[in-house]
Amino acid sequence: MLRSSPQPQPTPGVAALVQPQRLRLASFNIQTGISTTSYRDMITGSWRHVWPSHKRLTNLGRIAQLLRPFDIVGLQEVDGGGLRSRGIIQTQYLAEHAGFPHWHNQINRRMGGIALHSNGLLSRFKPLEIRDYKLPGLPGRGVVVARYGRQPGQSLYVCVVHLALSRRARLRQLGFVGELLKGFPHAVVMGDFNCEPGSPELQLLTSTTELSDPGREINTWPSWQPSRMIDHILVTPGLKVEHVEVLHFTCSDHLPIAMDVVLPEDLKLHP
Repeated sequence: MLRSSPQPQPTPGVAALVQPQRLRLASFNIQTGISTTSYRDMITGSWRHVWPSHKRLTNLGRIAQLLRPFDIVGLQEVDGGGLRSRGIIQTQYLAEHAGFPHWHNQINRRMGGIALHSNGLLSRFKPLEIRDYKLPGLPGRGVVVARYGRQPGQSLYVCVVHLALSRRARLRQLGFVGELLKGFPHAVVMGDFNCEPGSPELQLLTSTTELSDPGREINTWPSWQPSRMIDHILVTPGLKVEHVEVLHFTCSDHLPIAMDVVLPEDLKLHP
């Protein structure tokens, strides 16, 4: 279900109206707002994956400030309102504090009432349709597919994914995503893929769709000493990529990835 934040929108939404064909995209695994700056933090701070921490809201506030300039954001490792986040739906919190009028939260795994593992979508444009799909493999992984654009046959599809840790599962999952997007000329797939460029999984996706990865191996993990590119934004050729970068913002074990794209003239998005 698509939800909208009630408060008035800030300047970035107006900027999007002035130049609707240009989009600023971002993808970020936020690790449920846990700040991780070393391997030691991953061990000593592991309790924060289960129990509330007073630092979590502070970190979410920093993330909201980072995301303000963007038009569409895909989020991974979001908590959907569990005990560990004190009942806060983190996608909604970021939407309201970063001024996004539209947001969607997909819960993929529940650990009682403690943790609700989710993907999230933040948007300054109103999707015509949003669908949630469960990915193949062990329960707990999903993909969000949002469709934009009012003209028949002229739509932009934006997918947010968080793939499994095992290669066998990722192959099945990206095969599933490829089937969803087959034949769509304007599509974006973003998220934590848990695999690097040139992997069999990504090769499968790019061979069965028109998607390509313009990131050129910009490393995103671990955030304090990035040595692997496991976060990606893939696009089809109909979207002109102007800029791709990793944002050096240490507030998770991942770094966010950002991309500027220009839409075709006959594809318009609306607030």
